[in-house]
Amino acid sequence: MRESVSARDGIERSYITMKSPVGTLTLVATKIGLSELWFDKPAATEVRRAIGRSSPRNPVLADSARQLREYFTGTRSRFEIALDLSGTEFQRRAWLALLEIPFGETRTYAEHASRIGRPRAVRAVGAANGRNPIAIIVPCHRLIGSDGTLTGFGGGLPAKAWLLALERKAAPAGGSVFL
Repeated sequence: MRESVSARDGIERSYITMKSPVGTLTLVATKIGLSELWFDKPAATEVRRAIGRSSPRNPVLADSARQLREYFTGTRSRFEIALDLSGTEFQRRAWLALLEIPFGETRTYAEHASRIGRPRAVRAVGAANGRNPIAIIVPCHRLIGSDGTLTGFGGGLPAKAWLLALERKAAPAGGSVFL
């Protein structure tokens, strides 16, 4: 893992990178909590460049990486990480509702829009989902098309399929959840 910190716009942010089964991930945290999780794409490189190069230890990042490793091995189904979600009120509502989708289950965008009290806002839910700053931990991969197909995911559809397969395989029978 690689670490860095930067103070930008008065907000100190730190990051680490970690290898995962779905590629290299960049995790970013503020003093409040985890604020971003990026797949290894040009935008992640820009985030790392903007944050800088110094190397303090950040307990939120270390704990987030540990919990992600547990998730990827199938031994964690729920994350217990402080989050620092930054977005519009609608986006935050949509993202927080993603946290309510049980491990190993999926919902359609239409079901998700209804769940947040905006049944006609299916496209807006899709747009909010596309701007989810903390993929995997805020499980946007659990939203699928109304016909059951996999649609849009920042990490790519193969990564989305992999995450859903991991959860289906690791989900215990009877719907109980393990930590």
